[in-house]
Amino acid sequence: MKMSKYLIASFFYIIFSATLQAADEKHSETLIAFGVQQALIPQSQFNNNLIKELNLKINDFPKDSEANLLKVLFEIERGDFQKALGDVNKLIKQSPNFHLAYLIRGDILLAHAQMINGVGSNSYLKTLNTEQQKKIKQFQNETKYRLRSYLEKIVDKRIPKQLLQLSASTKTAIVIDKSSHRLYVYKRQNNNLPPKLVDDFYISTGKKQGDKFKKGDLRTPEGVYFITSWIPDAKLPEKYGIGAFPVNYPNELDIKLGKTGYGIWLHGMQRTFFSRPPLDSEGCVVLSNNDLKKIQHLLVPGTTPVVITENIDWISEKNWFNLQRDVIASINKWREDWQSMNIEKYLSHYSSDFFTSSHNVKSWKIRKRNIAKYKTYQKITLSDVSLFLYPSNKKKKNDIVVVRLKQDYKSNNFSSDMEKRLYLQKEANNQWRILYEGK
Repeated sequence: MKMSKYLIASFFYIIFSATLQAADEKHSETLIAFGVQQALIPQSQFNNNLIKELNLKINDFPKDSEANLLKVLFEIERGDFQKALGDVNKLIKQSPNFHLAYLIRGDILLAHAQMINGVGSNSYLKTLNTEQQKKIKQFQNETKYRLRSYLEKIVDKRIPKQLLQLSASTKTAIVIDKSSHRLYVYKRQNNNLPPKLVDDFYISTGKKQGDKFKKGDLRTPEGVYFITSWIPDAKLPEKYGIGAFPVNYPNELDIKLGKTGYGIWLHGMQRTFFSRPPLDSEGCVVLSNNDLKKIQHLLVPGTTPVVITENIDWISEKNWFNLQRDVIASINKWREDWQSMNIEKYLSHYSSDFFTSSHNVKSWKIRKRNIAKYKTYQKITLSDVSLFLYPSNKKKKNDIVVVRLKQDYKSNNFSSDMEKRLYLQKEANNQWRILYEGK
């Protein structure tokens, strides 16, 4: 038996033609079946990289169940049944509730007696009833997403467009890719360098695909959100596992668009299970308890951003710097025109679609012109600026950037020091204008 067929069959429709497109880059890298053929990396070198990366991760985190599982799959690919069986037995002992590992263990044992065409694909399991077959299919999908994400991560070293800048107070950011069922953890780097990937995890999302729009639609929302609090397990039902981090869905833009619902959390799972199927929640983002515990100390209520998107927009470092520079220049020009007390130049930075909780663009301009009559000087200082590109979708025509900053305002008759949130919208002539302004 050529065991590469085992993996080909298991992940055929995602690995067979998974193409990684690098925007504005002169390389397109294609993963063709498994064992992996790669346009820029020879197969032998690529396979060595896979094993090397896994061993490094396991050395750093011996109890990383996903890394240990993927190592077993690659050992099967190489035909090393004995090693694979020993390693999967260790994994089961380490994580006895990791049900997928039991299925793969069964495949290894059956491989000595019959041809195995993929994870959970054998004559014995074909006799199961419909509900049991559904469970097997869920395990197969979980395997597919775990493997695909790992393979793509080895090749793809680009930057998520959604994270344009992390401020000094924002040490960590979360980016969630719904299409690959993956949560990425990025940390801020000094000297204005792009954020650095520090870890990533398999996740389960809403039972229904697509962006959330109304209460009870079982979809996971897409947007820029912030963690609001931590709820420990003692205050929650068992299905939430070790605890939960609620996010601020619906945010300002969601409310403007008429979206409804609430209670979107990042949480763990019932302790009798290690993981859940890819599409299995009521709209929340679900991690294994082990994974949530691993990142719990990095997530700060009121500070940590959570960007949820159907597909991450990956860009080169050069394009990342160019986009960041463009947005920052627009913010600085808004500040300069405001401080200059040229009220019309200042108001030209606001979109015709502008809104706040209590104003549209017309009432906002009336209010600001009236305030300006009594100013003899004003000084505005902006600091601690974070920038997050809003996920793109078919309904949203223009790019939007969420800006979070600290604003120190001083004038002849009023002073304030506050945290502010702006939504910038890219409009005609590539001008960024303010769509929303609030605390």
